Amino acid sequence: MKTIKFLSILITFLLASCSAVRVNSDYEKKTDFSVYKTYAFHKTGIDKVEISDFDKKRILRSIDEEMTTKGFTKSETPDLLININTKAEKNINVSQFNANYGYGWGLGWNPPYWGANYNINTNTEGTLIIDLIDAKKKELIWQGEGVGYLTKNTDKKDENIKCFVTHILAQYPPVKK
Repeated sequence: MKTIKFLSILITFLLASCSAVRVNSDYEKKTDFSVYKTYAFHKTGIDKVEISDFDKKRILRSIDEEMTTKGFTKSETPDLLININTKAEKNINVSQFNANYGYGWGLGWNPPYWGANYNINTNTEGTLIIDLIDAKKKELIWQGEGVGYLTKNTDKKDENIKCFVTHILAQYPPVKK
């Protein structure tokens, strides 16, 4: 139950900045990506993602927009199946700096003291993974992953999710070298 709650919080948070999204992708090298023209969502896989239904809709809507922009058509008999997954990791950063030093004066004599101050910062890093699966072969042909820091600001949730998806799908189709 804690996992479901934590992952729901993952998408409830927003990315702090669109430019802060780090993206990687990988693909099957022998695939001819030019043959793929239609897509559909892999319902079975998406149903297993433990985030809120609202956030799933936001992600899927953003993927729809990007795929349409790339010239793909949604279909009942697709060439590609699209699946998503999410994960989150909370980071705790502790840094020490010596700022309290010297002699104390006042009523009576205070001995010298040395102390350390600690800065403790926490942040949550979220990952969105988009899989493209060959619908006929049922094989993964491309995977994009976006990683970024999340924030609690919910005012621009749609915009930030769209930005995240856009950065990931910008790497599809892959440029073969």
